[in-house]
Amino acid sequence: MIFGALANLAGQAGGAQAARPNMLGALLPFVLVFVIFYLLIIMPQRKKQKKHMDLVENLKPGDRIVTTAGIFGTVMGVQKDRIELKIAANVKVDITKSAVGVILGGSDKSEGE
Repeated sequence: MIFGALANLAGQAGGAQAARPNMLGALLPFVLVFVIFYLLIIMPQRKKQKKHMDLVENLKPGDRIVTTAGIFGTVMGVQKDRIELKIAANVKVDITKSAVGVILGGSDKSEGE
């Protein structure tokens, strides 16, 4: 809104020839905001998501994880789109790979003891 008012004022002062540079001048702040937004928010989020997906793809039986729901468990099997997770003695559940929150590492003791 402020940029539009400034562009109108500059357009009135410059005449018809200055109309084209004023449009560029009015769009420049929006382009700069988008570039800053991309660099500060989108790129780091993509890096974090890629790193997490790489970790999830490298899960193997025996790894301990925490799901996004807060359930601790040990990976018993890994399929294409899901993980078999042991959460207690004689209790196994299947979860989607996207439900993996934190990877704690290899198992050092079994659940349910």
